[in-house]
Amino acid sequence: MSILPLVFTSGWASGINAYAVVLLLGIFGATGVSDEVPEALQRVDVLIAAAVLFLIEAVADKVPFVDSVWDSVHTVIRPVSGGVVAALLAGQDGSLSQLVAGAVGGSTALVSHLVKAGTRMAVNTSPEPASNIVLSLAEDLTVAGIITFAVFQPVAAAVVAGTLLLLGGVLTGFLIGRIRRFLRRRRERRAPKHPAPHP
Repeated sequence: MSILPLVFTSGWASGINAYAVVLLLGIFGATGVSDEVPEALQRVDVLIAAAVLFLIEAVADKVPFVDSVWDSVHTVIRPVSGGVVAALLAGQDGSLSQLVAGAVGGSTALVSHLVKAGTRMAVNTSPEPASNIVLSLAEDLTVAGIITFAVFQPVAAAVVAGTLLLLGGVLTGFLIGRIRRFLRRRRERRAPKHPAPHP
């Protein structure tokens, strides 16, 4: 499928920021930059909704612990959005290729989302908020850059997205120990403290 590289890249990006993907693709389609974008993503109401939700996420994603709650809520939303966008990119005829595209986009978005959520949990163990803001801005810029690149060079963009997904998975693996320590400390803080018995 010639559309598969764009499907994969949009799925990867949806796992990080689904609203940015819908907004960017919709704008590229509406302005005539790309002929690959389906009309469903170019509708004014879709673009407005995506813009509003993107702005909300832009704020929530930069606040420590709020970002993790936001990620938890989007564990279903991002993969579903990735699958729907991928299926729309593949066409609207209900064919096998469309189903395959939806599966690729949704599963890639799920993996990408899990990498992002795991990284954020590790970052939240740091007491300063600057790392959340820097990481969130980097994610937003990367998604915008890769989606824009994918519109013009889909195969190269898919290679970059795949590399970033792999590197993100490796990084998350290294951070698992830190996440576990954070959760253990949180459990210890919440555990009731009993006074020591007098001799």
